[in-house]
Amino acid sequence: MTDAVLFDPRDDGIAIITVNRPESRNCLSAEVRQGLYTAWDRFERDPALRVAILTGAGDKAFCAGADLKEMVETGLRVPPRAMFPLPYDTVELSKPTIAAVNGVAFAAGWMIAQACDLCVASTSARFAVTEVTVGRSSPWASPLIHMIPQRIMMEILLTGKPITAQRAYEIGLVNRLAEPDRLLPTAIELASEILHGAPLSVRAARETVMLATEMGRSAALKAARHASEHCYNSADAQEGPRAFAEKRPPQWQGR
Repeated sequence: MTDAVLFDPRDDGIAIITVNRPESRNCLSAEVRQGLYTAWDRFERDPALRVAILTGAGDKAFCAGADLKEMVETGLRVPPRAMFPLPYDTVELSKPTIAAVNGVAFAAGWMIAQACDLCVASTSARFAVTEVTVGRSSPWASPLIHMIPQRIMMEILLTGKPITAQRAYEIGLVNRLAEPDRLLPTAIELASEILHGAPLSVRAARETVMLATEMGRSAALKAARHASEHCYNSADAQEGPRAFAEKRPPQWQGR
């Protein structure tokens, strides 16, 4: 790891990943991109870590987008698909992720927040897909149609105008709002709620949501049943009902 991206593996199974370039508004420079690839890989490979929180250093920017100076210097046209480290897209992950948006999430900043499973935002945060204002495009925004209404998505992409954290919450882009000094604690609280669930059940639940998003009803039902078999056949599937009957907390083994 470099200091461009900080990785904090907590004892409770939560990893906090921080883009650490506040002087450049945490833009996705080459060193930040490489740092994120390394951080996501470390998170996925560590069996003790079950939920990751992605945030930005400072209080002004979660991530202000791609490094436009780099684009000018390299003459970048169509970005290579693997250029940006996107959870569940260019980065293979099987565990839940939470974006903790502490400031502006513009363009590629919105992109990486959108890619996470859940989003907690500071009340001072702002979101924007600004590509139309700099002559670029945002094909990565297409999954937004499964998150927010079509006409709201259309306005956001066509105008490039920022929306407030409150508005992002109202349209369903953000799960929870927090005062700036409570952002990370609120994200950790959400992660802790996920940690109460059995690991295999959480994984199956996440897969069910994604299958339902990507497939038609009958195909999603069939695929979700298949994805849940490992969970049903696990030791945890026996431990959960037993613990409930014995009126004690379950002891999850993740197998």
